[in-house]
Amino acid sequence: MAKAIHSMIRVLEEDRSVAFYQTAFGLKIADRLDFSDFTLVYLSNDETGFEVELTVNKGRTDPYDLGDGYGHLAVSVADLEAEHARLTTAGLGPRKIVEFAPDGELVGKFFFIADPDGYQIEVLERSGRFK
Repeated sequence: MAKAIHSMIRVLEEDRSVAFYQTAFGLKIADRLDFSDFTLVYLSNDETGFEVELTVNKGRTDPYDLGDGYGHLAVSVADLEAEHARLTTAGLGPRKIVEFAPDGELVGKFFFIADPDGYQIEVLERSGRFK
């Protein structure tokens, strides 16, 4: 059986991205591998063994084209309103909270936030299937 261990995204500025993920989600550097052309930074926290891998290609100055294929990362939190308020106060610009209830029954409550490179992160209330 396969076990999900990380998701990789390409970022322009290591420090800016590490600071965002630390402030937004409490992710800290678990490992950092520096090579001649690129650096890999693995971020995690005590909530899960899953990591976000930041790939920093040295010498790159142009923003990445995220295209129309990338979807989003998702995290769950116990208190959605409190997290939204905290991220707003931190100046990270979360979008409005949405209640997803397509047939009148609540499936999930969430908001989205973008990291410094434009990657979308869905922040879901920890309930139902989103634990």
